[in-house]
Amino acid sequence: MNELTERFEASPPEKQAAGEKLRCDACPVMCYIAEGRTGACDRYGNFGGRITRCDPVMVLEHAAEEGAALVPLDSGEPWNGELVNTKRRFVSAIGAGTTYPDYKPAPFIVSQEVEGVDLVTVVTEGIFSYCGVKVKIDTDRFLGPETATVRVAGEAVGHVTTAEYGSQMLSLGGVHHLTGGSKAEGRVTCQALMDLCNKKAVELSIDGGATVIVQAGQPPVIDGKREERMRVGCGSAAIGMFATQWKGLVDEVVVVDDHITGVVSEHQAGKVIGWEDTGIRIVGRRSTPGRYFKVSEPGLGWGGTTIEDPLQILGAFNEKKGARPGLSLLMVSTTGEQFAYYELDEALKPVKKPFPERLRKSVELIEENCEPALCTVLFMGGAGGSLRAGVTENPVNLTRSVQGLKTYVTCGGAPVYVWPGGGITIMVDVSRTPDNAFGYVPTPALVAPIEFTLRRDDYIRLGGYADEIRSIDDVLEKGGEYFNARESRQAQDDNPWPPRQQLRREPPR
Repeated sequence: MNELTERFEASPPEKQAAGEKLRCDACPVMCYIAEGRTGACDRYGNFGGRITRCDPVMVLEHAAEEGAALVPLDSGEPWNGELVNTKRRFVSAIGAGTTYPDYKPAPFIVSQEVEGVDLVTVVTEGIFSYCGVKVKIDTDRFLGPETATVRVAGEAVGHVTTAEYGSQMLSLGGVHHLTGGSKAEGRVTCQALMDLCNKKAVELSIDGGATVIVQAGQPPVIDGKREERMRVGCGSAAIGMFATQWKGLVDEVVVVDDHITGVVSEHQAGKVIGWEDTGIRIVGRRSTPGRYFKVSEPGLGWGGTTIEDPLQILGAFNEKKGARPGLSLLMVSTTGEQFAYYELDEALKPVKKPFPERLRKSVELIEENCEPALCTVLFMGGAGGSLRAGVTENPVNLTRSVQGLKTYVTCGGAPVYVWPGGGITIMVDVSRTPDNAFGYVPTPALVAPIEFTLRRDDYIRLGGYADEIRSIDDVLEKGGEYFNARESRQAQDDNPWPPRQQLRREPPR
């Protein structure tokens, strides 16, 4: 990624002074800041007798056409270090500052023409007390009971929520942890949220459960052990996928799983390919043929259970239903990480044997179908009425425009999911945002970039600040109120610009 940093000269706005300090009005805290120091948020400082935004405004550079090379490596000319194909620039809200509470227009209201359409992007850093993160952790390991408190440095920052397929889920943050508890709880929660959103590692401890290190885009580390893969499916699903791989190689297969343990001889997938009965008995709650619930409590063992010896889920084999000496048995976990091979002795007891090479390929196939385990961090927040007032004099019009798909919302240039229903509640994958896109204010609250893009005529109709619209060239030349530097970055390829529905009136895909 090539980065350019440009600084500009402009007459700084006058600020109210107190002795040698300047008063910053970038947020409601209204810090008095001494020369050479920053305010409580570390985002604004007093430098050279003026309030300055310490982080540069980030301008994302997109290729002019889909598939266009960013650097002409085959041109025969040495690259001079400058970005090419810069016809499509996007002024993001990262480093833009805020006008919260929005008694005045947003810091940047920028127009540019794309494919003959005049677009307006309204840019501001939102201050979110009503915000949090949803963390998806790819693992079968037991992290803690549902609703258990999640802590950082001993302070409650969230809770365990419902598990989803192959993943454990956490809900962290929210206004009750940020501002509804002790000062320490609020500060720790805010720091944890900001670190997670900025793709840093955070250690979480769960009451009655595990300690897990979470970092967006990285494997989780659970009780000191790095997780390698997420399961391909439950035990029943694994039977369905791989029954034909085992046919003729082994007499019975049990896929051990905390949720649904599968038994191939009883399972419909086995029946349709003519699998013979084995007289096996599983200790658990039978659901449908070949599918068993609650063979064990959740844990860190085989298939997310507490099991270390898989034989403990087996009852006595029934000779009348097909059990015989020499019958072979494969037991495997849902990720293929644990596996063992047994044969029944004369007393119809399973005896562990060396693992046969003929079955190794099928176990490796399970592993191959398991995707790498990762942590996913989704920032979630609601754009309140005050923030919307920086976009339009009648904030409800912005809400209706977003809901009507006329206004496209992004977070640091990354596409967001807008929740249905009232308000503008957004959710964004932080791995798609530029590094260090999130900040904080000492409320405590999280600061997140948010941009609203729509056609210029639509913006005027919803009561936007027409007199504040500036060209992107003007922004690059003059900057903003708080004398920010500008930084240009190549945008991520998976964050398309411009949004096609704003050009063609198409609904988002």
